[in-house]
Amino acid sequence: MIKIISWNVNGIRAVIKKGFLEFIKSYNPDILCIQETKAHPDQVDIDLSNYPYKFWSSAEKKGYSGTAIFSKIKPIKHTYGLNISKHDSEGRVITLEFENYFLINVYTPNSKRELTRLDYRYNEWDPDFLTYLRSLEEQKPVIFCGDLNVAHQEIDLANPQTNKTTKSRPGNAGFTDKERESFDNIIDCGFIDTFRVFNKNPEHYSWWSYRANARERNIGWRIDYICVSDCLKSNLKKAAILPEVFGSDHAPVLLDIDI
Repeated sequence: MIKIISWNVNGIRAVIKKGFLEFIKSYNPDILCIQETKAHPDQVDIDLSNYPYKFWSSAEKKGYSGTAIFSKIKPIKHTYGLNISKHDSEGRVITLEFENYFLINVYTPNSKRELTRLDYRYNEWDPDFLTYLRSLEEQKPVIFCGDLNVAHQEIDLANPQTNKTTKSRPGNAGFTDKERESFDNIIDCGFIDTFRVFNKNPEHYSWWSYRANARERNIGWRIDYICVSDCLKSNLKKAAILPEVFGSDHAPVLLDIDI
């Protein structure tokens, strides 16, 4: 069995000062995927000697976006990006190939306030990322994780009514009809939202605004996921959110899987 943890750390240099190493020691994942590193590896001073296989994908723009994977398990191969130049300057995707599966760490573009990136996301990024997932799945099963920047269903955020798309307003980033439709497309292609296999209850979130004591009041959104190919469903042992872990405005998400 392997343990995978995914966490949007909202700046790795910041989270290192907020108990990041203690978190790794306590939870001891086999593979740790992080998003929003906001750094290049030469800017980060951290001892991860238990993780001999480290992969960083940093944005060209400094202090922005970025992903990393720290693994105890040696992959056969690693790749960065989607191999599509318009998507690959922001360090959003890392793929590791193992013997029995692919693992993808992804930081989906945020549609932004005023939805200034929604068209790019809906018309370009989302379909291209799904095409990428499907191309890999033709070879072997896929596990993908990360901050997908969408709450899929009304159960996945505290205030769906004030954030959803209506006739009079387009909705707020992360809960527009278009973003939710893109996640529907992932599910319709046979991928499983692992958390919902184990927990069908409301009020489980992975991101909270820093404003208005939102985390303390649990006024949050579930926008961080670990998803797997349908053929891996019987291999799933546990999926959970770790809201007790602080250091970022996101909580880590965890998957135990026999693979």
